[in-house]
Amino acid sequence: MARVVELVITGMTCNHCVARTSKALEAVPGVESVAVTLEPGGAIIKGDADADALLASVKEAGYTAVVKS
Repeated sequence: MARVVELVITGMTCNHCVARTSKALEAVPGVESVAVTLEPGGAIIKGDADADALLASVKEAGYTAVVKS
């Protein structure tokens, strides 16, 4: 069964940022689906991807993220 990881993402300012972040997260192995929102700035990822790999992909895309607790 797929798990859900929620991220709080800072630094996104437009829909291009959302698209860039979505593309980066979708490229992480184990990701089944991604939903990124500009406001309030977050993502919901379903799948078996490692949380550290998700955070690293957001950082590589140019933004900051933490796992929502």
